[in-house]
Amino acid sequence: MIRRPGRRTVLAGAAAAAAAGLTGCLQNPNSSDSRIGGVETYSPGQSPGTGTVSIFGAFGGQEREGFEASLAGFTERTGITIDYTSDNDFSTTVRQRVGSGDIPDIGLFPQPGTLFDIVGQGVVVPIDVYLDFDAVNSTLIPGFLDSARLNGRVYAAPMRMACKSMIWYPKKAYEAAGYPEQPATMQELYQVTDQIKAGGIAPWSDGWNADPASGWVGTDWIEEFMLRVHGPDVYDDWVAHRIPFNAPEVVEVFDILGDLLKTEGNVLGGAATIVNTPFSEAPLPLFEDPARAMLVRQGNFVTGFLPADILANMDEEVGVMAMPTWEGGFEGQPILGGGDLAALMNLNDDTVEVMKFLTSDQFGAEWAAAGGWLSPHRTFDASLYADETTRRVATIAADAQVFRYDGSDLMPVSVGGGTFWEGMMSWIADEKTSQQVCDEIEASWPASGDEES
Repeated sequence: MIRRPGRRTVLAGAAAAAAAGLTGCLQNPNSSDSRIGGVETYSPGQSPGTGTVSIFGAFGGQEREGFEASLAGFTERTGITIDYTSDNDFSTTVRQRVGSGDIPDIGLFPQPGTLFDIVGQGVVVPIDVYLDFDAVNSTLIPGFLDSARLNGRVYAAPMRMACKSMIWYPKKAYEAAGYPEQPATMQELYQVTDQIKAGGIAPWSDGWNADPASGWVGTDWIEEFMLRVHGPDVYDDWVAHRIPFNAPEVVEVFDILGDLLKTEGNVLGGAATIVNTPFSEAPLPLFEDPARAMLVRQGNFVTGFLPADILANMDEEVGVMAMPTWEGGFEGQPILGGGDLAALMNLNDDTVEVMKFLTSDQFGAEWAAAGGWLSPHRTFDASLYADETTRRVATIAADAQVFRYDGSDLMPVSVGGGTFWEGMMSWIADEKTSQQVCDEIEASWPASGDEES
């Protein structure tokens, strides 16, 4: 039986005050940072470029091809040459490059934590110096720029989005059974879960194995429920450690998730299967004949792991819905995700022109057509996406009331990529209770100054 508790009273006092202070203006036009020369505005001609702009990112292969194809028209039009290099170990290499003075003009940061490390070295220019901040913010999914904010300034803008708050299903089998394509709340989806189970198959399939990163799928589940049950302000307080990891709100969410995933018959194979199944294989039982499960929660990238025959007819075979809201919780539709954040480290006419294009809703048409890319802009032309399934995901994201970046990517690495991952694996295996896991993760949180996030 899945419990359906109402919304818990939001924390009062200092945590609420801190949250309120941080949800105001994202930029501080009166602040100045002498490490970037105290520059507060930039005018064309102030620093002529060299004709070549170096960009450093993490993606290669087909993603690189899509990226470079999306820049081809820009380079032809402006005459600016783009020198793009990539490294799978971006976080380590960009720190080394900055430390040695080999600083790229623009960095494409897949995680805000690494960005903030580089900001701390005084080499990243706040975006309000050279971009029309309000214009950029007005086209983005609300809340996206929050992920690049530090000490009142925003230091990067997104050029690609990953959307995690998606629930996938085998379209033909699901619709034939008459289940709703978009339940209004999680409580309604739980009713669908009970109906599927009554029909003789497991409602959900799930897998958290991702050696050496096993457990990250579980952290996403917790983050999804924190957003829905307690809303973005409490989510922000939790991620930033303004409330402890073992706060009652967090323990409650663990228990809510436990009622969904640990109830007998809800997940194909139960907890043991979740522990041992690679996350990439979790959607496969949905597309067997007959289907052995009906639902899987995962980001938009999950389609890359589907069988070839399913991908060849994706719009006919694959259904997708937004993970619904929580009745009695946050009233709007939140979206959990990630993205690549473009940050400027060398301010001149050419680099500013590239940043204006990269962070606009005009970037990415060719990449969208090739597949595997989502614009973070609500105003991007959705007709440019390669298939209706991707357009559906893009529309869900564009209609969201608030975006929040993956919480574990914002936490200190030792927590977000360490004890949180590990704790989720112990918890789903029933080796530790919700309270025990939350207490242990809280105890592992580095003291202020011990570790940068």
